[in-house]
Amino acid sequence: MEIKVACEYDIVIARSAAKTEAKKLGFTIVDQTRIATAISELARNIVVHGSNGIVRIEAIEKGDCKGLEIWAIDRGPGIENIELALKDGWTSGGGLGIGLGGAKRLMDEFEIQSEVGKGTKVRVVKWMRN
Repeated sequence: MEIKVACEYDIVIARSAAKTEAKKLGFTIVDQTRIATAISELARNIVVHGSNGIVRIEAIEKGDCKGLEIWAIDRGPGIENIELALKDGWTSGGGLGIGLGGAKRLMDEFEIQSEVGKGTKVRVVKWMRN
């Protein structure tokens, strides 16, 4: 499923959709909350830094493991220094500076690609524990 993200309300929609999908797959309530929190942070970054973008949520499988893959994609200004952006406390938007790093810690896989002037793509995955 793909959700357009351009305002605060869209963050709530993305969060709810991710939690619903995680519940359908059988994730625990703790992991549902981790996924919803991570997607909230990523969607908020789209609104604050990228103006608009998309969040894509997809159930995935790898062997016997089920998971949830989430992409957060924008065409904003990009991130000049990804390493710095992942450090807790650093912010370019006046927030707490825990968004990207927090999303990384909450999920099992985290990838980020960003190009200044072209935008940012973040991919996160949470695997269901058997």
